[in-house]
Amino acid sequence: MKQSREYVITSDTTCDLPQSYCQENNIRLLSVDFTLEGTTYSGGDSRITPEQFYAKMRSGAMPQTQQVNPQQAETVFEELILQGYDILHIGFSSALSGSFNSAAIVANELKERYPQAKIVVIDSLCASLGEGLLIHKAIEMKKQGVPLDAASHWIETNKLKVCHYFTVDDLNHLHRGGRVSKAAAVVGTVLNIKPVLHVSDEGKLIPVEKVRGRKQSLTRLVDHMEKRASGIKNDMIFISHGDCLEDAEFVAAQAKERFGISQVLYNFVGPSVGSHSGPGTVALFFFGHSR
Repeated sequence: MKQSREYVITSDTTCDLPQSYCQENNIRLLSVDFTLEGTTYSGGDSRITPEQFYAKMRSGAMPQTQQVNPQQAETVFEELILQGYDILHIGFSSALSGSFNSAAIVANELKERYPQAKIVVIDSLCASLGEGLLIHKAIEMKKQGVPLDAASHWIETNKLKVCHYFTVDDLNHLHRGGRVSKAAAVVGTVLNIKPVLHVSDEGKLIPVEKVRGRKQSLTRLVDHMEKRASGIKNDMIFISHGDCLEDAEFVAAQAKERFGISQVLYNFVGPSVGSHSGPGTVALFFFGHSR
């Protein structure tokens, strides 16, 4: 009987998983680069900390992001293939970036060159730690000995159950990214309106409601979890934030109290996503019945 090859899970730096987590679980990340004040950085670049990145944004700097470079994807994938691994790539939502398409094109080319290798590329239709939560499930399955085909089937079947609910502190960043109009940003800022948004089944950022005041908007994230995840056991939730850990902890405390959540993974919203959402973003990720 033919022995199946071991596989490695790969993704993009947009997944916002902590570097230590990725190292511990042998996750290879493709870099979504960004340019800030004339300098281009890779995702997870040691030259700039998340705190420094958000401080620059608060001072008025406007970063610009790029998509995964196909050359980099080819280098990473080919290196793993030559080491004898198959690949399960869980990519950033194709509705938000061309990174998934870059990885998919490279994977198809490499499968022709290396027919013995299996490369499965999944459009997660997720962002930030929503993508991270899906990867976490893939890692759990891999540790349990679930083969690549079965793991990828589970991811495809369940990816639209990964719920993303988030709020931002400053509407102007969403305006710059085309998510809200200039008028809505101005009026919302004056009236202290905080939008609650989610990621749709198409992988797009969609406004859900407008809430007056910061604390209320944070509470609404947990309210949406109550609606979406009723009867579903979430042992662990993921929360990402734009350099506002106290607000993230406020959301976690409510989730723990209301749903008996025992574990929370926190991390910064990385520059690739944070360039568009801005400082003060708080995002809650969990498994629900649907998005």
